[in-house]
Amino acid sequence: MMSQEQNDLITRVGPKAPAGKLMRMYWQPAALVDELAEGRPIKAVKLLGENFVLFKDETGRYGLLDRDCPHRGADLAFGRLENGGLRCAFHGWLFDATGQCLETPAEPANSSLCKNIKQRSYPVLEKGGILWAYLGEGEPPAFPEIDCFAAPGEYTFAFKGLIECNWLQALEVGIDPAHASFLHRFFEDEDTSAAYGKQFRGASADSEMPMTKVLREYDRPIINVEHTEYGLRLIALREIDEQRTHVRVTNQLFPHAFVIPMSTEMTITQWHVPVDDVNCYWYAIFTSYAAPVDKAKMRAQRLELYELPEYRSRKNKSNDYGFDPHEQATETYTGMGADINVHDQWAVESMGAIQDRTREHLGQSDKAIIQYRRLLRQEIEKVASGGKPLLFLDAASARSIQGPATMDGIGPTKGWETYWMEVDVKRRRGAPWAAPVPAELAKKVPHLTAAE
Repeated sequence: MMSQEQNDLITRVGPKAPAGKLMRMYWQPAALVDELAEGRPIKAVKLLGENFVLFKDETGRYGLLDRDCPHRGADLAFGRLENGGLRCAFHGWLFDATGQCLETPAEPANSSLCKNIKQRSYPVLEKGGILWAYLGEGEPPAFPEIDCFAAPGEYTFAFKGLIECNWLQALEVGIDPAHASFLHRFFEDEDTSAAYGKQFRGASADSEMPMTKVLREYDRPIINVEHTEYGLRLIALREIDEQRTHVRVTNQLFPHAFVIPMSTEMTITQWHVPVDDVNCYWYAIFTSYAAPVDKAKMRAQRLELYELPEYRSRKNKSNDYGFDPHEQATETYTGMGADINVHDQWAVESMGAIQDRTREHLGQSDKAIIQYRRLLRQEIEKVASGGKPLLFLDAASARSIQGPATMDGIGPTKGWETYWMEVDVKRRRGAPWAAPVPAELAKKVPHLTAAE
């Protein structure tokens, strides 16, 4: 258990909150590139409890400004895109992407008022199909050279979804290997050849066994947690028999992302981005190491559940997440359909807007969550003392953060420690793009070539 003060420390993200100051040391997903690709490219954005307006001017330059016009506070999200910037609809004040006021048309023709007015602006970068914003002070950090950023655009796909609860409980479900055997349990296995774009529906590497069968029948994983230069590595072991063990390697990417295998050919890198203290968006980049991503199919699959423009799930607390007691008795553990995003959303939203951790009782299966919370508190304290947190990178150090390795397969019970590395390296060296092999793995499995 923890105190209320400790819970507030690791969950609250406003500008003056300790965790909020930590989060502002990192680039944050602000929108999908798709959201500004067509029509009127202006979008109201709430991020880390603050209100902004995101826009793309006529030259294609992105801008992120405080949402209230510095004239008299009108909403810039209803402004007009013209003359090289965003014009407030109240009195026509015009601002460029840097926040500089360019025109104050209601003022006298010889007025120099606008020269001294600059709306607060924030850096914006396009990367991996996501628009990233830096809300902190000073020079922003470099992006790590992880797979989702290293892969060519045709091998990645980005999407997002709204979750109506605090960011931390949304993240923690992704660093909890044990929950998948229960929350995502299917009583019957599907044809794994139809698993494209679906999580936990394919077969584990080096086997014909569906992931659903593994999770259902082997529900007491041994969980190992290792500290890494990017956060945590989680290795979940489910022994099939004396000769074979199911190995699943996932990662916590500090501060609020995880990297997990989706299938033998694709991984998911997913951030849990605070809108405010009681809402968040998950932003995911799906990365393929085989064929280019079928983006139309991936998008169509997700739009069956998520409704635009808010990317809100059609199954939510207002309709009991589609709960069907007959389905719960005969088909799935939850009775909430086949999309595991719904299962996760129910689990984390049902905890309340901000989980009351003063009432929880953690067990052995929660060891990754325990380690992550320690790491989070450590890095919050580091920033409060004026230090740079984990993964706040300069250009040189960013090149050393690669991967991270992730896989799901069935290998030898004796020798799994090397097996998982071989699976990951083999996939990288066989990829049609230059997927980097993390130095740690290259040293331990140097015998694998691209041809193998």
